[in-house]
Amino acid sequence: MTLLKEPPLSLYVHLPWCVKKCPYCDFNSHEFKKGELKDKEYVDALIKDLRFESPHLEKRKLSSIFFGGGTPSLFSPEVLHSFLSECRKELNFAEDIEISLEANPGAVDATFFQAYRELGVNRLSIGVQSFDDTSLSELGRIHNAEDALNAIETAHSAEFDNINIDIMFGLSGQSPAASLSDLKMAIVQKPEHLSWYQLNIEANTYFYSHPPDLPSEDEIWEMQNAGRELLEAAGYHQYEISAYARDGRESRHNLNYWRFGDYLGLGAGAHGKLTNKDRHIITRYAKHRIPDAYISRAGNESVLAESRIVERKELIFEFMLNALRLCEGFSESLFSARTGLQLCNIETALLRAREEDLIIDDNEQIRPTEKGQNYLNDLLQIFMPE
Repeated sequence: MTLLKEPPLSLYVHLPWCVKKCPYCDFNSHEFKKGELKDKEYVDALIKDLRFESPHLEKRKLSSIFFGGGTPSLFSPEVLHSFLSECRKELNFAEDIEISLEANPGAVDATFFQAYRELGVNRLSIGVQSFDDTSLSELGRIHNAEDALNAIETAHSAEFDNINIDIMFGLSGQSPAASLSDLKMAIVQKPEHLSWYQLNIEANTYFYSHPPDLPSEDEIWEMQNAGRELLEAAGYHQYEISAYARDGRESRHNLNYWRFGDYLGLGAGAHGKLTNKDRHIITRYAKHRIPDAYISRAGNESVLAESRIVERKELIFEFMLNALRLCEGFSESLFSARTGLQLCNIETALLRAREEDLIIDDNEQIRPTEKGQNYLNDLLQIFMPE
């Protein structure tokens, strides 16, 4: 056992409502009827939750905030202003704090974008998914290609200089050429960051019970590899399994997750991870998933759906589950600082992963090989607790 160090701290804020639930989505999102968005009531609950949590943080510096959903761009700047104002009172913002907000092109108000920027939001993540109208319809999206392009243009006009665009591949009936056409259109928009990821069918979704006709495995591989080459040629470097960025524009919030940092979770169904270096424990927790239950319980311990101390046998796997998504992998010092364990505790597993050509030691970093990236589940299985 070694000294458990206090990692960087981020804040995740879950805004759970959507105009329509997408058939592939397994996130904690809820459709609402027109006129029934409880945005003010919900933000009041977020503030109560924040005040309940903040005394545990001892004024630790906050490196990033991420508004995820659901569809955060449904929330007006006025309601988000009250929440961020309270955050600035309760938490210690880093001078260069990254504040990200997810936006759906089908729920974008041009005046909102400018106002979000004035609130301090300095990074937008726009959920385009595809520029093909047929594919968007089959994905259940409420926007079309024109809406997506208009949303990106609106973001640029509002002087956002840190924009992510989400693009999916492996869609129903999609050819490799069609997937690259989507990606090329995204690159033309000159975002600083691109998330290029495969459509996966998750349990508890409409697509799980009504599976679409997806491309073959060989076609998926072709899309993935051709997309990676296209992105690298356009000046985007891959730093995570599905994340590409121009130099210096990696998502700091997500990097903190993958480097096993701490994060405070506020909102319905939000998860959190906090390190107590003095007690030498790491705690994970989750808030109640149903928005009405969250609203009624926020401000005290009853808002927690679960809370547990991460046991040592789970700790190694949880660290690897995050760190091995990164192309850079991790260093021995990071492993020890974040887990309080020595590398010798995982030497047998590391040896097996090396023998199977899934990891490599490179400049004092342990990182996944290309094979390790392509077969990440097999690599992670080696560190699974028995």
